[in-house]
Amino acid sequence: MITLSFDAKKTDLPVAEIIDDVKEGLAKNNTLIVHAPPGAGKSTILPITLMQEEWLGDKKILMLEPRRLAAKTIAMRMSQLLNQQVGETVGYRIRFDNQVSDQSKIEVVTEGILTRMLQADNALENIGMIIFDEFHERSLFADVALALARESQQILRPDLRILIMSATLDLPKLSSILSSEIVESKGRQYPVDIKYEGDADIMMLPELTARLVKKAINNEQGDILVFLPGEAEIRQTEFLLKKSLAQLAIHPLYGQLPPGKQFAASCLTEQGNERWCWPPQ
Repeated sequence: MITLSFDAKKTDLPVAEIIDDVKEGLAKNNTLIVHAPPGAGKSTILPITLMQEEWLGDKKILMLEPRRLAAKTIAMRMSQLLNQQVGETVGYRIRFDNQVSDQSKIEVVTEGILTRMLQADNALENIGMIIFDEFHERSLFADVALALARESQQILRPDLRILIMSATLDLPKLSSILSSEIVESKGRQYPVDIKYEGDADIMMLPELTARLVKKAINNEQGDILVFLPGEAEIRQTEFLLKKSLAQLAIHPLYGQLPPGKQFAASCLTEQGNERWCWPPQ
C-alpha cells in the first residue's frame, strides 16, 4: 500500500470534504459521478487518495485528461504532493511523450491514448479504475472511451471502477443513463465575483482582453489569469500588452510552447512581481 506524504483531509481544498463520500460510493458501486467547481482539487487530491483503496489491489488508475498540457501538469502536481519525481508513483502518457515506470500506480493519459488502450485490450486487466476528468469538455474521443469502458465493465470487468468528474454538466441526466450516484462538492477555494462587460466583437477579442487586463491592474492586486480560445488570440493579446506593460512578466501558455515555457507560467515568482498567463480552454 502507498503511504501518502500528506493528509488529504487536512488540505484547504474543498474536495477534501467529500473524500469519505467518494470512497464509500466506489466501495458500493462500480460507477460514480463527482461534481465539483473548478479549483476544488478533484483532479489531484481524489486520485492519490483512491489509490489506497482495497478494491484497487495491485491494479492501476487511469485518468483521462482532454489536453496534453493538463495531463503533464496534473501528473507533476500529484508527484509533488507525494514528494516524488513524475514517472514514479504518478506518471503520464501523451502523444510523443510519456513518463511512466513499473512502479507507476496512476497514469494520466489523453483521450486518443485511452481509446487506443481500450481497443487493444478491452478488458484492461491491469487497470482497476478509469477516471474521466473534466468530462464537461465533451469530445468524440471521450464519449467513445466512456462507451468502451462501460462495455468492458458490463461484459468483462464488473470490478472495474469508472469515476466521472465534472464542473458543469447535466449530471442528473448522465446519472440516469449510467445508473450511478452523484457526489457533490459545493465549496469554492476562492470567492467568485462575475462582472459582465456587455456585447463584444469576437474579431476584436485580443484588443478587448488587453483593455480589461489593464483595467484589472488598476483595480486589483496579485496575479491575473486570462482564458482565451486558442493560440492566435493568446499571441495577439500578448503582443498588445507587451507594448504598454513591458516591465511586467507575461507568460503565455498553450500546447505548442516548448515545455520550459509552458511550466514557467505555473512557477512561483519573486515577491512583488506580477504574472499573466493564458491557458486556452
